[in-house]
Amino acid sequence: MITENLQKGKLLIAEPSIIGDLSFNRSVILLADHNHEGSVGFILNKPLEYTINDLIPDIEASFKIYNGGPVEQDNLYFIHTIPKLITGSIEISNGIYWGGDFELTKSLINEGKINKENIRFFLGYTGWSANQLEDELNENSWIMTVNNYHDTILSKSSAQFWKEKIMELGGEYVIWSNAPENPILN
Repeated sequence: MITENLQKGKLLIAEPSIIGDLSFNRSVILLADHNHEGSVGFILNKPLEYTINDLIPDIEASFKIYNGGPVEQDNLYFIHTIPKLITGSIEISNGIYWGGDFELTKSLINEGKINKENIRFFLGYTGWSANQLEDELNENSWIMTVNNYHDTILSKSSAQFWKEKIMELGGEYVIWSNAPENPILN
């Protein structure tokens, strides 16, 4: 059953049928937390036009900012693979961590000890209330898969990530991998 396998660290792939939803069309989401109260995730493949320096001028880096989801888009979040450097972070799974000491993180970036391969910043997050994600999975809005990339997921190309995941599913999904993002434009 879906709910038995639903746990943080999994990837949610938007079903090709999610068309016209600007937040979730062709999204790949890392599920950062899941419990009886609800779920939280970050969209991995929706870069914005901003860099971290655009939002926080005292950070001397040009790391891209990603659209993490439609909830609290005025807040900055981050995931990373370096818990030994960033104290106070919470393990998601497979060597991927969420948050931590932000002042320390800023200093480490400015010192060149953190690079874009081991951290990703998001405006907002994706959230579901209790049982909402289970309902959406049962309605076939999402395909849940294991994160086989583990701690290298942050180096995945955002432009092709959804297409890669859809092609991996095979079968009826392969045809969708080359379909235009907006089928009306076909």
